[in-house]
Amino acid sequence: MSTLLKRLETYAPFRAMVVGDYMLDQCVYGAAERLSHDAPVPVLKASRFEDSPGGAANVALALRELKADVLCFGVVGADPEGRILSEKLAAAGCDIHGLIEDAGRPTTIKRSMIGLAQHRHPQKMFRVDLEASEPLSEQMAGRLGSLIADRLDDVDVVCVEDYDKGVCTAALCRRLIEACRKRGTRVLIDPAAISEFSKYRGATVITPNRSEAELATGLDTPLEASEAHNIQLASMLLGDLDLDVVVLTLDRQGALLMERGGEALFVGTVARSVYDVTGAGDIVLAALAAAAANGFPWPDAVKFANAAAGLEVEVFGARPIPFVRLQRELLAQSQRLHGKTRTLPELLVELGVHRHAGETIVFTNGCFDVLHAGHVGYLAEAKRLGDVLVVAVNSDGQVRRLKGDGRPIFCQADRVRMLAAMEFVDYVTVFDEPTPKEILRRLKPDVLVKGGDYRPGEVVGRQVVEAYGGVVRVLAYRPGLSSTEVIERMVATEATT
Repeated sequence: MSTLLKRLETYAPFRAMVVGDYMLDQCVYGAAERLSHDAPVPVLKASRFEDSPGGAANVALALRELKADVLCFGVVGADPEGRILSEKLAAAGCDIHGLIEDAGRPTTIKRSMIGLAQHRHPQKMFRVDLEASEPLSEQMAGRLGSLIADRLDDVDVVCVEDYDKGVCTAALCRRLIEACRKRGTRVLIDPAAISEFSKYRGATVITPNRSEAELATGLDTPLEASEAHNIQLASMLLGDLDLDVVVLTLDRQGALLMERGGEALFVGTVARSVYDVTGAGDIVLAALAAAAANGFPWPDAVKFANAAAGLEVEVFGARPIPFVRLQRELLAQSQRLHGKTRTLPELLVELGVHRHAGETIVFTNGCFDVLHAGHVGYLAEAKRLGDVLVVAVNSDGQVRRLKGDGRPIFCQADRVRMLAAMEFVDYVTVFDEPTPKEILRRLKPDVLVKGGDYRPGEVVGRQVVEAYGGVVRVLAYRPGLSSTEVIERMVATEATT
């Protein structure tokens, strides 16, 4: 996880092309609280209508949320739905000059009827598809191919989202892949559920789910797909299609990554309460493309995509995942795996990600020997000054030098454990220097906080922080609530009993 977080620090905008089946998702929402009088079917009392880009259009929007400039290439009908789809993509900042009208076919529409039983969570009741899935005419395919060829030099990565609706013909795919190979441009493909994948031969990456891979390879589907079965699927696709990488998505099991000349690698994912899997494949394609454009190694790219897909299945419908939300999810995963305690190098990486997301870093330090109400109030107030609170704890040796023999009362492991248990503390680290000046120089927090028993001019590290533009805040004084005073009261109480 640390290498992935390190890469998020330097994540940068990029340029992507999305080729494929552009669709309009239409949702009709309403209450479904009764059955029809003339048949045992639910009645949907429509109250709200929603149009949103789907298919390749959802990939385009997902890439926009991942900081890409996006060029769209596909076909829509000469109809109101096609205009709605084009307008929504343009409004999101996509370049739609490659989205052409074909008067001979309708815009692909997925119209879902969504009922809210007793006004609770929405549930899809059924879907109506309006589409033409025959291949594009030679004239239209040639026009689209020429438009794509004219813009390939303008992009860092190409995504192909194929839903087998006639746009991604064998000729167009082969022409595109060959052109990308010549330029050294990576082309990533989310394949259709079709019986063979030969039209994708030579692509950089293919991202089928297990069912799609089994259909395309002809391998029998076991009741419980074993690790060996999944590896065989990926290996067959890699070799038969002359690919660089296969990312076989495995639902709740995560994904299997296989690179040319490498060993299979299973990349796990976080267990989710799955609400709706719509759009998960689109998100995986977009996230892998974003990672590839930013130079992530493939294991980190798959972890990045797994996290994005995990967030996607927790929402209803196809919803692009904002980059900042994905950053926070990866940071949260790191905390779930490793807790809140960090070494200085680890902290530098994770704070870099927070800073990249525009979050304010608050820092405080101290011995924190014998945690008490004063500490709790002080740390809670410190957290309110920013987004992320880092607490640096003096090592046992330094506490002994500062406070004398018999201190600390609690060893540093116990002090760290207690601080990490506080919900408003985000990170805890231990330092062994006499002052926090060096750790402040390294971390460069936005705000340095100390308790009210200090005057601003007495705060150690103030000059370091102010030199790089940070601020120093001294919080309200809480009389009678220093660790020394608490210990003295405990000793006095013990002496009188």
